[in-house]
Amino acid sequence: MYVVVAVAALLVGSALAPFVWGAFNEPDGTVAVVTLEGGIAPQSSDPVVERLDRARDNESIDAVVLRVNSPGGRVPASESLYMAVRETAAEKPVVASVAGQATSGGYMAVLGSDRIYTTPSSQLGSVGVFASVPLVQPSNVEGIVTTAPTKGTAGTPAEVRESVERTKRRFVDLVVEERGEALTVSEQTISRAKVYDGSEAVENGFADAVGGKATAIEAAADRAELDSYRTVTLGPEQSGTQSLSLTGEIDTTRYYALHGVPDGMSVTPIEALSGNATVEPGERADAAIVRGGAA
Repeated sequence: MYVVVAVAALLVGSALAPFVWGAFNEPDGTVAVVTLEGGIAPQSSDPVVERLDRARDNESIDAVVLRVNSPGGRVPASESLYMAVRETAAEKPVVASVAGQATSGGYMAVLGSDRIYTTPSSQLGSVGVFASVPLVQPSNVEGIVTTAPTKGTAGTPAEVRESVERTKRRFVDLVVEERGEALTVSEQTISRAKVYDGSEAVENGFADAVGGKATAIEAAADRAELDSYRTVTLGPEQSGTQSLSLTGEIDTTRYYALHGVPDGMSVTPIEALSGNATVEPGERADAAIVRGGAA
């Protein structure tokens, strides 16, 4: 009788063993990886915003890693990314991982995260903006009648310059607000739109530490207090940098937080748009981007 009971107990224990093992080895939670790759425009930023929203609303996701390789792009799209990252970080840990570039609007996006990791040779910074202005404005075309001098136009050079300055000021203020005491450079230095490699960015407070994707994932899990975790990727991983094509797109003034000038576009002083360019040698001109203009 004792032998029968012992064998039965052994069989029952063997049957339950896989379930007991699984219960003790199930991960505590999940870290989601969201990728921002290439130039920032509505068609590329909207899917990333949507993935961040899904991660924020999904109770099974405990932390998020934002993997970034972007030179920036349009200001409104960059601002939308920043706000989506910031809103997600208010609900659960968000850690940024820079692999290549987080410049201009790309850097604006990572500012909303709790912590920024970067590889040593990645590029960060370029805190500045420029305006794209139509070369031919509707009010200068014969047969067009408007209700006001600037209706349907880019505005006067002075107005464009003022708008660019306000947009740049908001960007600089955002860096100061989000990076706070970590910064070792002045607002004036930030506003010069310099680009730093990853090691320099850690030294001046633009980033928190040197580390790759695995380090960022581990840091996100730690912030979520996970002893063990699984990782999931939201959205397709993309390879290579997408180009930001502007050809044929500019019909109104648009503002860009972009490191570098896109193909097919050139820089000209704002004053030149009204035929009053007065830039002395060595003087930095306020600039606009115009299609077909001479560099």
